[in-house]
Amino acid sequence: MEVTEVRLSLRNEDRLKAYATVTFDDCFVVRGLKVIRGDKGLFVAMPSRKMRDGSYRDVAHPINMDTRNYIQKIILDEYEKQLDKALELAKTTIVE
Repeated sequence: MEVTEVRLSLRNEDRLKAYATVTFDDCFVVRGLKVIRGDKGLFVAMPSRKMRDGSYRDVAHPINMDTRNYIQKIILDEYEKQLDKALELAKTTIVE
């Protein structure tokens, strides 16, 4: 299984930094992943649904750590790239 596309929608909220949509093998899409700033840094939260008791359960998630780490690394790498682009664009806009 390979991540073939990552699309991000950057946010500038306290903890929520981006929403992510990931395509696997050019044939399966998972929406609703989130880039979150936690106490120990950035991490990727899987898409979840609120249950009747107020708790949240993942709708889709990796079943082993290797896959979770793979998906998280790709999403966070793309997040850093897009954040750098946004900051560079902001700098050039301010300078002009």
